[in-house]
Amino acid sequence: MDSFRAPENESLLSSSSGPARWDPFRRPLDSIQPWHFRLLAAVMLVVTSLSLAENLAVILVTFKFKQLRQPVNYVIVNLSVADFLVSLTGGTISFLTNLKGYFYMGYWACVLEGFAVTFFGIVALWSLALLAFERYIVICRPMGNTRLRGKHAALGIAFVWTFSFIWTIPPTMGWSSYTTSKIGTTCEPNWYSGAFTDHTYIIAFFTTCFIVPLSVILVSYGKLMRKLRKVRSNTQGRLGTTRKPERQVTRMVVVMIIAFLICWMPYAAFSILVTAYPSIELDPCLAAIPAFFSKTATVYNPIIYVFMNKQVLYALKVSLTSISI
Repeated sequence: MDSFRAPENESLLSSSSGPARWDPFRRPLDSIQPWHFRLLAAVMLVVTSLSLAENLAVILVTFKFKQLRQPVNYVIVNLSVADFLVSLTGGTISFLTNLKGYFYMGYWACVLEGFAVTFFGIVALWSLALLAFERYIVICRPMGNTRLRGKHAALGIAFVWTFSFIWTIPPTMGWSSYTTSKIGTTCEPNWYSGAFTDHTYIIAFFTTCFIVPLSVILVSYGKLMRKLRKVRSNTQGRLGTTRKPERQVTRMVVVMIIAFLICWMPYAAFSILVTAYPSIELDPCLAAIPAFFSKTATVYNPIIYVFMNKQVLYALKVSLTSISI
């Protein structure tokens, strides 16, 4: 297999029996009106600007105030870093390509965007899984009074980045590929190929980078909810002494996970559909909606983190007050 193969729709081909094929690296798709691309560019400008500002604020505030440097916040900052990088790479490139109406930056920029958005998106999902597992350990205490410390959070974060890289680098080395989407202004894993090698990668990728972290989240919170229900009926149980801040953080993480899944579930469902039925005919605009909607997830997490965490909200207000003065 050619390690550096171009996407299937990359080259303009012509023959005596038919017109040239559409090349997303040279011109817009004829069936899409120019104002559609301008609308998408405007949406991406707003989403990218908000995401960069919000996530940068979370990162700076958390590192500025010592009281916020707790293991759970390390993981949340890691999530903000991943969201920030998704917007910096994928959001910026998507804004620029939609201004033109096609992926004028070329094949290698397409590979870069496809890899970056996939890589940082998986880092974000695994960070949420890590948060869910951390909440289970802290609240349910399956290991007795063992406390999670900074080194444990650091090891978890190192695992998240390493594992995500291992499963998102193969398409750049020949096992499947990153290619343009149906609309031609974004890039993603090659869901549309019917080749056996591409199918094996997609199956492995979905299992390790979506099903497994989602299972960690569901199992962790399933056990957590059962424990919390016991507390309501028996306040003398070992969870009866659970501190209010811990419960508040748990609720915050639950809301973050729900928001993330709402944003990414349509894209995941769409990807499964086109992988199972690569010959399916979909309107390019309709097919583009799940991918663009998933990018809005980078905006919600910082809002949830700030407004559901009184310490962070107070620290942010102090920082803004000092800047205005």
